[in-house]
Amino acid sequence: MSLQLHTDDRGHRDDLNDTVHDEQVEGAEVGGGLYASGDVKILVLDDDELIGGMIQEALAVRGFEVETVSDTRKVEAVLTRQPYHLIILDYVLPGLETEQVLDWIREHQAEASIIVVTAYPSIDSALNCLRARTFDYLTKPFQISHLQETVTRCLESRGLLRLSKKALREALGSAIRKRRKALGMTLAKMAEKTGISLGYLSQIELGKNSASIETLYQISVGLGLRMSELFQAVQSSW
Repeated sequence: MSLQLHTDDRGHRDDLNDTVHDEQVEGAEVGGGLYASGDVKILVLDDDELIGGMIQEALAVRGFEVETVSDTRKVEAVLTRQPYHLIILDYVLPGLETEQVLDWIREHQAEASIIVVTAYPSIDSALNCLRARTFDYLTKPFQISHLQETVTRCLESRGLLRLSKKALREALGSAIRKRRKALGMTLAKMAEKTGISLGYLSQIELGKNSASIETLYQISVGLGLRMSELFQAVQSSW
C-alpha cells in the first residue's frame, strides 16, 4: 500500500521543506575552519616543565610549531636563535628579572607578540605588561580552552590565521540561516522575497555553494541587513 502526503496548504509545505533543510544544516554547522597562512612558531618560556608541556600539547594539536624552555639559563640564547610569531612568557622566571626578559624579547624578537601567564597576579605586573604592550595577561591556573582562544585571537589579529574557503561558506550560510530564523521566515518565503531560487538558497545556507556579491546583496536586503552587518555576523561566529 502506498502512502501519500497531501500538502495542499502552502504554508505547511513551506514549513516541511524548511524542516528537512534545517535537519541537513545541523551536520554542516561551522566548526572553526581556521588555518595557518604559513608556519606559526610559538615559544613557551616557563620554568615549570609540567605547565610548559601542557601548553605545548594544547597548541600543537592546532598545527602550530611549539618550543618550550624551562631552563632559565637558556632563555636569552633561545631568543637569539630564530624568529617566533608568539612568545608565551611566565612572568616570574627564577634567577631572571622580568624587565630583563622583556628587554631581550624587544631586542631579539621585535616582531613577536607576547602573552604573559602568571601565578602571582598583581596590579604592578599587569601595568608593567600593559606598558610592554603584551597581547594578554592570563592568571594561573587557566582553562586550556581559554589559552587556545587567546592564542587564536592573537594570531588572527596579525593575519596569521584565516578561515578556509569551506569554513567561510559555512559561516556565511549559518549567519544567513540564523537571521532568517530570527525573522520567522521560511526558506521558501525568502526565495520569493529575494528572487533567488529555493534550491540555490538552500545550498548557500548549507555552505555548499559560494554566493556572488550580487546574490549576497539580494539576501542582505531580504533579511533587512546591510552587507557589512552580514559579514560582521560571520566574524563574530569565528
